[in-house]
Parts: sequence; structure tokens; C-alpha cells
Amino acid sequence: MASESHHKENLHNLQLEDEGQHRNPSEVKMSQIVVPCHANHCGELSIGQLLKWMDCTACLSAERHAGCPCVTASLDDIYFEHTIGVGQVVNIKAKVNRAFNSSMEVGIEVSCEDLYSGRHWRVCQAFATFVAKRTDANKVQLKQVVPCTHQEQVEHSLAAERRRMRLIHHNIMQDLLNNKTLQRSISEERTRVESVELVLPPHANHQVNTFGGQIMAWMENVATIAASRLCNAHPTLRAIDMFHFRGPSQVGDRLVLKAIVNNTFKNSMEVGVCAEAYHGDEPLRHINSAFMTFEVLDEKGRPRPLPPIKPEPQEGQRRYQEALARKKIRLDRKYIISCKQTEVPLSVPWDTSNQVYLSYNNVSALKMLAAKNNWDLIAHYRFHTLTLDTFLCFRVEFEMEIPAQRAFILLSDLSRRHEWDQHYTLCKLLLRVDEDDFIYQVVTPSVSKGGKYQDFILLASRRPPCDSGDPYVIALRSVALPSHPPTEEFHRGECLRGFLFCPQICYYNQTSPEVLPYISTDIAGLSSSFYSIFCACRQYLLDNIITRNKLFSVRILKRL
Repeated sequence: MASESHHKENLHNLQLEDEGQHRNPSEVKMSQIVVPCHANHCGELSIGQLLKWMDCTACLSAERHAGCPCVTASLDDIYFEHTIGVGQVVNIKAKVNRAFNSSMEVGIEVSCEDLYSGRHWRVCQAFATFVAKRTDANKVQLKQVVPCTHQEQVEHSLAAERRRMRLIHHNIMQDLLNNKTLQRSISEERTRVESVELVLPPHANHQVNTFGGQIMAWMENVATIAASRLCNAHPTLRAIDMFHFRGPSQVGDRLVLKAIVNNTFKNSMEVGVCAEAYHGDEPLRHINSAFMTFEVLDEKGRPRPLPPIKPEPQEGQRRYQEALARKKIRLDRKYIISCKQTEVPLSVPWDTSNQVYLSYNNVSALKMLAAKNNWDLIAHYRFHTLTLDTFLCFRVEFEMEIPAQRAFILLSDLSRRHEWDQHYTLCKLLLRVDEDDFIYQVVTPSVSKGGKYQDFILLASRRPPCDSGDPYVIALRSVALPSHPPTEEFHRGECLRGFLFCPQICYYNQTSPEVLPYISTDIAGLSSSFYSIFCACRQYLLDNIITRNKLFSVRILKRL
């Protein structure tokens, strides 16, 4: 049995190394040359047309994996990095990152190609959720995605965390609205746009449901008109916020599209768009709502200042306030999630509006660090190092001799870490964010004799597996907590670290100058003191499982 498991592991490692020849079975590619009918007044590809192509490619990928019809359920934030001109080629690649029960996440990458110069550049990246719909009454149970490359492993693992983030997103918005105050500006009513579209067969898929991409294209059109009315110029769409389709639209429906500028922010504006459908005399059905961010560029391509806007009473004030809240959330998401890990400071300010995105970044950063495949083994006791831009990272491995779930529970309780780690002098729980995320203050002794003790404010995010192929995760990263600023008593340190259980225990640390002195002799191969801490950790786990078994035996004997 052990040899069979070892053979499977070796086979999987070979698959991971052979990334150049591997192609995901759900992968679909589309290439389109931009012609004038696809372009706007500036000779650039209409974002609405691009959204249609992206939705079509992603839907084909989802259906290839599911083996049955699929519909678009939601789309995460999209940031458009570049425009695409007439005569250039749009390359779209979509593949299923992970399947859940009846839904799946599809990753979409869009790039542009100039046929004359041969240049390629990225335009945007998106994550869409599709739901499988069978024509019969049988319940859909999607087959699991088996990642075969390092990149696929990372996306497969992060898809579960992104799904968690989508589910919490609405609650963050409501919490932030409770703390917003209204500011005064000028009128918005003249930006209101309403348009009706008749859904015809070319607008629908093979299930006679309106293409999600077609609905998005119509929404982008009325949003552009609303933005143009505010600035008396041609605006450029820069971003679309995460949104969900609330119901289907079909051939024969009349689709009512409404748009209005909700707020302006110096160089950008938010336009809210609503799509509703009706057929005959039936009441309107809410199909979708989206929020789009526009800029107006001057002759040098720089964003122009925009006139302020005054909300109308009641509904206008509500939209105005919500736009302020969404701007805060949008900036947090873009800063924390969209940036490369090395571009984000280790100590990002924590508050209730960005807690879910910091938690996502915490877990994703650890998983992406673990997925790197160029670690160097520098000691016989499984001590590895990796240079990542300006950071030195290290990994320590040791065998897990107790059930992974039990080890996960024991090690995720930082209040007991001092029992095996001599560097943890004090670990105090400051805030219980939710059942999976906690904020601690950790105090460690000074490296130099007579120096100040160090303290760290750490966000601890623990994640059990979503399915049998996932590891247990304990991710720790520094955050800045307003209620606990740096003091004269301690030297404030920063770190990014954590545990993965897969199948052995792996400890990762992205070192900062405050951490490096603790491990410098181990890195140089002159000492194994740091590894001895993890020997103590292994013994701690064994002692606790033995104690637990003894207590269980005592309970059984008492019953007898």
C-alpha cells in the first residue's frame, strides 16, 4: 500500500514538472480580430463586446467540464489594464479552476496581440462562476477538477478561498454603510438613462436563455451613455465590480436597462446599472445589477477631474452612500488582492471593511509561497530556502505522526504555542474576527542581549480542507490594528508565516529583518537550533494525542 502511494506521488510530481506539455481538458481558447463594427468612437474595442466574448469562452469551458448546459451565475471584479484597437487580435483563454457541487469557478485570461509588431500584453483577468443545469430532473453533481501543474494547484486551492470571499461580500457592504455620512454636491438626475431591448434568438444560447455576456454588453452601453451625460465627453470603462445574476432571461423577453451616475470621486465616477425583464403583462423580474467605474482622459491620456454630483432625496442619497462604501471596498480589494504579494506591505491596516480580503490574502499568500518549486535544500534536516524578490523565505518539514485534523486543532491555538516554541514569550488573543480568523499579539525575546522585546500583531486564518485533496492551512500575517499601535516597550516586527498539512507538516516563513537573526546560523548551516523547535513541536503533538487517548480510556473505564 505504501509503495502504491509512493508511486502515485512520483507520478503526480512528474505531471507537475511537465507543465509545458500539459493542457487542461476544460481549457477553451478564442481569438478574435477587432474590426470597426466591434469598436467605439475612439477606434477601441467596446468593453461590452469583449464581455460577450469572455462570457462565451468561459461558458464553453464550463460546459466542457460539466458535460451539460451551464449558465453564468456571477463575475468577480474586473480591472481593465489596457485598451484594444481596431486591427489587433484579442486572445481569450478560459479553464475551470475548481468544481464544487453544481457550480464551478472558471478563470479567464485576456491578452492582446499586435500582428505587425508581434507584441503581446495582458488586458485583464477575471473569475466567473457558472452553474450546471441539466435538462432532466436529476440533481447535478460535478466531477472534481484534478490539478496537474503548479499553477493549476495554486488556482484550485485559491478558488475555495475566493468562493468564501464572495459569500461574505454582501455583509461587508452592509456593515460599512452603517458608518457612512452623506456629503453635499450637485445634481445627478440628468445622467439617468433607460433603454429597452427585445431578446431575439441571436442573443440567446442553445437553452434559449439570454447570454450573460449579451446582457453585460447592453448594460455597458447604457452605463457609458450615463457617464457621458455627466462629463459631456467620451468616458473610458476602467473596472466592473463583482456581481451576480439573480435570474434568467429568455428569448421573447423585453429587457429594461436603467443606468445613473451614483457618485463622482475627483478623477472617476461610479455608474449603477440595473437590468430587469418582463414578458407580456407579467411584472418586472430583476436580472442583474452592476457597478462600473469610468474615467475621462485628457489629450495626454491622464484622468480628468470630474464635476461633483448632488444626490436626489431618498433613493439618490442611498445610492450616493452606497457608492462611497463600494469605493472603500473596491480600493481595499484592488490593493490587497490584485497586487503581487511582494507589492503589499506585510502590515496592512485591518478594519471591518477589509477583513475578508485580508483573510483571503493571508491564506492565498501562504498557498502561493508553498507552490513555488525552486526551493533549495540547505540542511539534511529538511531546511529549505527560497529568494523571492527582496525577501528570503524558508521552509521546514517534519513528519506528522498523529491525525492531521488533531494536529491542525492543536497548532491553530496560538495561546499554547509557548509550550513548544521558545520564541513565543506571550501570545494574547486581541480579537475574534469569526470562527476561522483571530488577531493575536505575540511577544518574542530580543536577539541581542539587553535589547527590546519584539511584538507582532498577527492575523491567524485557519482553513480546514474543502475536500479530500486540500490541505489544512494555518496562515499568519502581520496587520496594523488601530487599537494596538507600536509602543516604546516593544520593537514592532512584521512577518508572513504559516503551516500546511500535506501530508507532512510544512512550516513556511517569509522573513523580515526582525526574523532573520533567529535563523541566520541555521541558514549558514552552522546550527540546527531552529529545527529543534519543530522537533519540540512534533513531541508536543505526540504528548497531546497520548494525553487525549489516556483521558478517553479513563472515560471508557468509568462507564464500565
